[in-house]
Amino acid sequence: MGKSSKDKRDAYYRLAKEQGWRARSAFKLLQLDEEFDLFANVSRVVDLCAAPGSWSQVLSRVLIKGETFGRAAWQDREAKFRQQMLGVLPAQTAEQQRAQLEAELAQQVTESKPRKDVKIVSIDLQPISPLAGITTLRADITHPATVPLLLSALDPEYDAAALNGNNQASQPVDLVISDGAPDVTGLHDLDIYVQSQLLFAALNLALCVLKPGGKFVAKIFRGRNVDVLYAQLKIFFERVVVAKPRSSRASSVEAFIVCLNFRPPPGFRASLNEPLGVGDRLDRMVAQRAMQKPIVADVLMQDPARASWSSLEPPAFSTAGDQVPELKVYDETEDTWQEQKHVRWIAPFVACGDLSAFDSDASYQLPDDYVSLDPVQPPIAPPYKRAIEMRAAGLSR
Repeated sequence: MGKSSKDKRDAYYRLAKEQGWRARSAFKLLQLDEEFDLFANVSRVVDLCAAPGSWSQVLSRVLIKGETFGRAAWQDREAKFRQQMLGVLPAQTAEQQRAQLEAELAQQVTESKPRKDVKIVSIDLQPISPLAGITTLRADITHPATVPLLLSALDPEYDAAALNGNNQASQPVDLVISDGAPDVTGLHDLDIYVQSQLLFAALNLALCVLKPGGKFVAKIFRGRNVDVLYAQLKIFFERVVVAKPRSSRASSVEAFIVCLNFRPPPGFRASLNEPLGVGDRLDRMVAQRAMQKPIVADVLMQDPARASWSSLEPPAFSTAGDQVPELKVYDETEDTWQEQKHVRWIAPFVACGDLSAFDSDASYQLPDDYVSLDPVQPPIAPPYKRAIEMRAAGLSR
């Protein structure tokens, strides 16, 4: 698809180049921050699947350079608006507002100095162009050696022998973000499964490095099992929300899972060798479960008289009249059946971003004198680079 057609279709694509962002996905993180205040009390951040680096660029400009975007900029605008409404500040003309904005931006550039207490590490299998104050690692987030490498990048004096999942000193990260997604095939069930595996890898790494009270944000593909994902993440985080930024196209199944206030269960110890505390013991646990007495629900046959809930021993479901059956869960510790009050979780869904902002699915009319800009930072080694070279050489069909 040509550059001009994409410019006409997507306002955020043009806006990203005009504001100097590497990709339009930068607005997604800014709008998530507007809603959840992600950058509050954050000094150590890990950006997973970071290439081409737009989310890392947001972290660099907000946490290191001290520029105001997202929630901070929104609060500043609200404060100035209230002051003008109360008559504290005189109303400004358009030229005065433009001059004041240019002066503020110039002051930010001159006063912005790298904060020494901020550490940001970006990880991806693809190379990332350098960013101010960002440590980039070319590593696999599913490999156990990545965690010591990450902790060493955050703290040069880190001792790998001192790694302990229960030791808060070895979990120094306040925020873990992941905007990674697989190359979609168009087969939604397959794409959702592959994306869930990428999310699983990102979550495992986050559990290894997040400190109590930390935050985790990752991209998901919305499917029928989002409620299951929500219930699983609620084990580790106090608040879990599925969010959809306005800059994310409504026609896309993309969404973001926002997890706040990390609180691991008592005795839980994270490790990439044993994901979610299970690891290679999963097959043995499944075999032990299969050896237990199977629970088979009676099937309603053609003869209704043959179907009876009382034939279940022990009962897996209980009904009262025409009510929905309530699930009963077997408690191995007490060898009893416990009634599960909440059979299904309903994941909260939040739309992020100003409603007056651009619509990512709309096509906006461009002025006649509009000049299309080149990308701020083209990919260094994209997966399609070889295909482009072959097509330029006339070797492709």
